[in-house]
Amino acid sequence: MLTQDEELWQKELPKQVEDLLTRDPLAERNIPTRSDKSQQQATTTNQTTASSATKSSSTKRDKSKLVSYRVPHNACVQIYDYKAKKARIVFGPELVMLGPDEHFTLLSLSGSVPKKPNQIQTLCLLLGPDFFTDVIVIETADHARLSLQLSYNWHFEVSNYADEAEAAKLFSVPDFVGDAAKAIASRVRGAVAGTQFDDFHKNSAQIIRAAVFGLDANQHVRDQFVFPQNNLVITSIDIQSVEPVDQRTRDALQKSVQLAIEITTNSQEAAAKHEASRREQEAKGLLERQRIKDEAEAEDVRKQLLELQALSAAVESTGQAKAEAQSRAESARIEGEAAVEQARLKAEASRIEAEAELARLKLAREAEMKFLREQTELEISKKSEMSRIETDKFKLQVESIGPQTIQAIATSGPDTQVKLLQALGLQSMLVTDGNTPINLMGFGQGLLGGLNGNTNKKSRASTASYQVDDD
Repeated sequence: MLTQDEELWQKELPKQVEDLLTRDPLAERNIPTRSDKSQQQATTTNQTTASSATKSSSTKRDKSKLVSYRVPHNACVQIYDYKAKKARIVFGPELVMLGPDEHFTLLSLSGSVPKKPNQIQTLCLLLGPDFFTDVIVIETADHARLSLQLSYNWHFEVSNYADEAEAAKLFSVPDFVGDAAKAIASRVRGAVAGTQFDDFHKNSAQIIRAAVFGLDANQHVRDQFVFPQNNLVITSIDIQSVEPVDQRTRDALQKSVQLAIEITTNSQEAAAKHEASRREQEAKGLLERQRIKDEAEAEDVRKQLLELQALSAAVESTGQAKAEAQSRAESARIEGEAAVEQARLKAEASRIEAEAELARLKLAREAEMKFLREQTELEISKKSEMSRIETDKFKLQVESIGPQTIQAIATSGPDTQVKLLQALGLQSMLVTDGNTPINLMGFGQGLLGGLNGNTNKKSRASTASYQVDDD
């Protein structure tokens, strides 16, 4: 907000700068901006004038506002501070804002074709790559004046944007277009001045490129032409047209071109006729050679025919006997082969029968061994099972009789003898024949031997009956 003692300061800019601030530096870079442009546009229609006035009025700048300018990509502007007496260079893309004492550096470049100075005014220096076209008039060594229309591709080579000295070189030449066009034109005129018209007409591109770019140590044309003052690099030259300036020279050139075309046509026609004649002679020679070759091949075939006829006659004279001998030999050979084959087949059959019999016997022995093995295993299993049954039977009999019954059976014999002696009432008795010694130790046992024998038999009989009953 302004106070009671303040007012807005208005920054004045030149009219050319005011106009250039509203223009697109890329789309309108080649549009002339000379002062007589308004006079040239005066002949346009009222509608165009009205629309231009409306556009200018709508884009009128407010002088109290900050002056800004958008620097496009691959371009730069120079701003000079008149108070600090120092210039600064801004590379795009960037938004530039002017200080109170700063102003843009206005560039005035050459334009139109041929190049004329002060045709294009701009605030922004484009770094390229771009091209410009120029028309120059040259004169050959034989005083033929020609008009050349050349197009040059160029760009500014900046290795370090932060280096102020290198950046300042870009604005060291006010009109780089006019300076480059004059330098290139002088080189081309100097090279063409020592060249005849015919040589230049045949080798115009090579002569112009060698004149502009120069030659290296190996006498090869260089790839570029560098201006060290502002690092401008010319990369290529396009020769768009070469036209004579003098009408007589133009007519003579046209006549020479027609004569050259006629000479070329005649030479081509003569060459074509000579080539046709040569091919005709070659064809005739090839035909004659082929005829001779065919006759030689026919003679060879005829010779082979005669040899075959003689051979067939000889074969025919000796054929019958040879055929009979061959047939007998073939018959004998066939019979021998048949006998051999028959013997081989018989041997094979015998071998097959022997192998089959051997396989049969082997299978029979294996089956018999398997049967015996299984039978033995069954017998062993049967014996094992019977042994187990007898063991279980005896065990069950012992358990069913009981220990007391077994004890009674074991002591029944002596108890019976004691009871028998007690029943007889005998205290002592001795019977002897006088010859036999008396065994007092076994007397009682001998006396009762018969009785005990009968008693033991009865006991065994009762035990057997008991066992039968248990079964």
